[in-house]
Amino acid sequence: TLFHGRGGSIGRGGGPTYLAIQSQPPGSVMGTLRSTEQGEMVQAKFGLPHTAVRQLEIYTTAVLLATLKPPELPREEKWRNLMDEISEISCKSYRSTVYENPEFLAYFHEATPQAELGFLNIGSRPTRRKSSTGIGHLRAIPWVFAWTQTRFVLPAWLGVGAGLKGVCEKGHTQELKAMYKEWPFFQSTIDLIEMILGKADIHIAKHYDEVLVSDEKRRELGAELRRELLTTEKCVLVVSGHEKLSENNRSLRRLIESRLPYLNPMNLLQVEILKRLRSDDDNHKLRDALLITINGIAAGMRN
Repeated sequence: TLFHGRGGSIGRGGGPTYLAIQSQPPGSVMGTLRSTEQGEMVQAKFGLPHTAVRQLEIYTTAVLLATLKPPELPREEKWRNLMDEISEISCKSYRSTVYENPEFLAYFHEATPQAELGFLNIGSRPTRRKSSTGIGHLRAIPWVFAWTQTRFVLPAWLGVGAGLKGVCEKGHTQELKAMYKEWPFFQSTIDLIEMILGKADIHIAKHYDEVLVSDEKRRELGAELRRELLTTEKCVLVVSGHEKLSENNRSLRRLIESRLPYLNPMNLLQVEILKRLRSDDDNHKLRDALLITINGIAAGMRN
């Protein structure tokens, strides 16, 4: 039985259940599936009876379809080689930013509410596995959660643009388009990235940098990452053939757009609260206000 341990956000193995099950290799889902939903997703998906029934319907339908009509294998061996190449370029690009740039860790602490998450009673575990301050010991949830709060959603897309661009520049653009049309695994991966890019907001992320990041080098790193986000958007749209993000998921686009009048002010409030809290970190009223913005933004960023 295939065991699928699912996270909440795409940056840690989440995303739409149906899409995830449908994109598994043919023959891996044979009438059964074992799944673990993590953390707050248990409450979100199974906390109310009608929601729980809906979730179980989605699981059942996806398992039946994956069993009776499994997805196609990648049509050509070349596609696997291209995926290896994308993966290698992507990984190198990601690590050069997150692990090898000496300014990145300080930038992450300043530009996101990561440090403040540890003071709030909103998690079942400490934010770190060890007392070290390095990225390597930070747990996956605060790493993804902090970037989602600032609407940058960096862990879900960083490296993707570099990987796709690198392969396109070698003349493989048409192969990537064919892979998107004919290989369900590749298509679902690109669709998930496109969905995340549709939720990201460069202007909001820039506002966090302008108010909270003190050092000129770190602000330049933020600007560089925002340029990388734009590159990723362009590359994903070339591969998917869409004119704009989430073109094939209009209901989600409408949902996100309808929330913006509530979501954007909460981000602006959070930036101001973080600025004040960092010069008055024992202020419990500010901490309470920060928690309200965190909960509101987290809810607004969900599908």
